[in-house]
Formats: sequence, C-alpha cells, structure tokens
Amino acid sequence: MFEQHFPVLPIILPLIAAPICILLIRAQLAWSLATVISAMSFCISAVLLLTTLDQGVLSYALGGWEPPWGIEIRIDVASALVLSVVTGVSSLVLVYAKESIEREIKPDQHTLFYTAHLLCLAGLSGILSTGDAFNLFVFLEISSLATYTLVSLGSDRRCLTAAFRYLVMGTIGATFILIGVGMMYMKTGTLNMVDLADRIAEYERSRTLNTGLAFILVGISIKLALFPLHMWLPPAYTHAPSAVSAFLASTATKVAVYVMVRFIFTIYGEEYVFHSMGMDIIFLALAIVAIFKCSFMATVQSNVKTVLAYSSVAQIGYMILGISLASSIGLMAGLLHIFNHALMKGALFMAVGAVFMRTGSVDIKAFQGLGRQMPLTMAAFTIAGLSIIGVPLTAGFVSKWYLVTAALQQQDFLIAFLILAGSLLAIVYIGRILEVAYFKEPPETIEGKTIKEAPMLMLIPMWILVLANIYFGIDTSLSVGAADVASQWLTESAPSPTHGIGEGATQ
Repeated sequence: MFEQHFPVLPIILPLIAAPICILLIRAQLAWSLATVISAMSFCISAVLLLTTLDQGVLSYALGGWEPPWGIEIRIDVASALVLSVVTGVSSLVLVYAKESIEREIKPDQHTLFYTAHLLCLAGLSGILSTGDAFNLFVFLEISSLATYTLVSLGSDRRCLTAAFRYLVMGTIGATFILIGVGMMYMKTGTLNMVDLADRIAEYERSRTLNTGLAFILVGISIKLALFPLHMWLPPAYTHAPSAVSAFLASTATKVAVYVMVRFIFTIYGEEYVFHSMGMDIIFLALAIVAIFKCSFMATVQSNVKTVLAYSSVAQIGYMILGISLASSIGLMAGLLHIFNHALMKGALFMAVGAVFMRTGSVDIKAFQGLGRQMPLTMAAFTIAGLSIIGVPLTAGFVSKWYLVTAALQQQDFLIAFLILAGSLLAIVYIGRILEVAYFKEPPETIEGKTIKEAPMLMLIPMWILVLANIYFGIDTSLSVGAADVASQWLTESAPSPTHGIGEGATQ
C-alpha cells in the first residue's frame, strides 16, 4: 500500500523537512536530517526509475481528484531518470557539504543552508514530477528562490551581486514561462499536460498558442542558460559556496533542459516545433555557438570555478544539439548527456572545493604542485576532466559517441565534425589546469609548508561520482537503456502532426 505513494514522496519529504531544519539549533542535527531525507528521496527515485522502465508511466492523483480536474503527479522514464540524478547528487553534495561549508559559510547560517538546499531539492523534484503546467511554474519558483539564497551565502561579497543578477534573470525567465502557460490556459481551458496536448492538437490555427510557445521557450532558455541567455551562470557558479556550485551545476540547468523537452515533445509536438516553426535550426545554431564560444571563454579564465562554469554552458550546448537533431537517437543522446554531465561536473566542482578548503584560492596558480600534495583530489579532477573531454572508458565519451552517431545517421557530417572539434577546446582548458597541478613545483615547499589532502567526508562523495563516471563509461546498460526508452516514449507520445498549430492565424 505504501508504495503507491512513492511518486509524491520525493516532493513531500524535503518540503516537510525544510522548515524543521531551520528550527534545529545545532547545525549537526540539520545536516543529519537533510542528508537522511535526501538519501530517502534518492532510494525512492531509483525505485520509480526501475518501475517506470518495467511498467511505464505512473500517475498519482492528489487529494483523490482524478486528472484533468485534479492535480496529477506523473512519472515517466525521462522524469524518473533525471529525478534519480537530482536526488543522488543532492545526497552526495550534502555529505560533502558538512566539511566544505565550515570554510565558506558563516556558522550561524549553516542551518539556513540545509533548509534552502532541501527547498531547492523539493522544487526540482516537483518540476520533474508534476503533470500540471501551472504547478511546474510554482515548483520552478520554489527551487529558484532557494537557489538565490544558496548562492548568496558565500563569504565572498561578490556572491551577493551574483545572486542578484541570477534573481533578475531568473525572474524574467519565470515571468516568460508564466505568460506562456497563461496563454495556453486561455486557449484550452486546462493545465493538465496530457489534456493540454490533446486540446492543442485540435487547433489548426492559433496565434495565442504560438505566442505562448515562444514565451515558454525563451523563459526556459534563460533558466537552462542557453547561449546567449547564459550570462547569469558564470558569476553564480564562481562566487557561490563550492557545495552549492557542485549541486547547481549538476542539477538545476539539467532540470530546465528536461522542462524544454517536455513542452516540445509531449505538449506541442516535435513535428510542429521543429518542422513547422523551424526551431531545430535555431536551437542547433545556438548550441554550436555555445559549444565553441563558451569553451573558448573557458580556456582564457584564471579562476578554475569560472572555467568550469563556462564549460557547463558549453556542455548544455551538447544537450540542446542532441535535442535539435529531432530524432529518437538525438534525443536519447541529449538525455544521456544530462545524466553523464551531472556525474562529471559534480566531481569537478567538488575537487575544486577541496582545493579551496586547503589553499584558500581557486585560481589556477593555487593548483601548482597539487598533484603531489593532494593526489586523491587531483586524481578525481583528472578523471572527471577526461570525461568532460570525452576520453574512451568514461561517461563523457558515451554521450559524445551517441551525439556523433545521431548526426551521422542524418548524414550531417559537418555537425559530427563540430561535436568532435568542441572536445579539442575541452582538452585545452582541462589541460591547462592539469599541467599546473602535475608539472609545476608547489611554492609552499620552499617554506617547508605542506598542504594536506582533503577530508574523507569530501573525498568519499567526490570519488563516488568519479567511479560512476568510469562505470557508466564501461557498462552503459542502465544509463543508455533508460535514455533510449525515455526518448522513444517522448517521441511516440508527441501530439499527432496531422493537427498542427499553423501559421497565419488571427487569434
């Protein structure tokens, strides 16, 4: 009986635990509660993923009101896959955060950190689980408000400016999404996503729905930091506490990518968005520019967190590129890269946070000689960096392999070449850091000082992500299998292209 409530628990558990955290006087208790709740959410998410792979879509009617009249929690393979990533990374980051925030956040704000983290987790889980378009906006705002708080908690005063910029851009994006959802509701009279898809497919012409789609796509593009709407992301990731950067880089933008996939494939329909409106060309062009422009920007930064931030925007380009190919294998590659990139970037930001804890800096110069002084941390950074590049036997290679395969399947040889060429720039910005860490003498050895390895509580979650990078680069049955099933379900569930939302409408 209890298992029937699993779809709603990843939202309810952190939502209930968050206000309890803020009431706890001791940060140790808040950390324990947040970690246990996040771990429980991950276990439930893993069960949901396996269940959806076996049984298909799970529907849960809140309050006993059946959809479309009531609010529906709807879990499919795609949402369960991303939900598992979000809750899994959250659990590891919370273990990591116990030591990390001691250096970067004031002691009297530790309970606030855990509260905001749980609220952000509840919001992200809600976005992935809800079957209601308006509630998606509500959960998006819950996660966003918590995120602004998390970014602002850093000891560096520049984090306040970064959080404010994030807030302004995030508010604009959320407003665009709300306007788009309002237009959809005005035309169809429903907010349930399944019902929306059915009713939208009945309209042959509607300028209202076209405009709503435009608002939604722009709003989501801001939230996922699609070039050129990405300028809020580098300062936010750079100045936020390391645990916050690791969590957001692995989850927040990935959830926004999923939201875009959901609106394109299950509500409006791939045929209309890509073929009738030509959004595939626009997304493809923006994705390619993002890959090269932001990878180049990463190569000229001196702050390693800024390097990784620009790298994140470039990697988002790979996800959008896969989606823009408008094929089942392209969508599968995009979803797979969401999963794999969370493993890579989480490990990289954790490693940089460990360096900051021991050296007090994340400038490239601070990495001199750390290959010998912090061998486990730098080994983790190296393996995760190789995965970002796409070296065989790492998760990053698998993603890029399927992206190239999707391009070649459509005989887009130029696109396939550009995907591979983008990896060359990743070699440059990751190689710069590894060169300093392994081939330069540490300045501290002259004065007889030594830098210790990171604490075990920081190394364990870091290395779990590193080993996951290797494991899912060798055994792809779960990751590729889930992404493949998800892509097939998304493309098959798309509204029928025989009823478009054509151009030249008057209403």
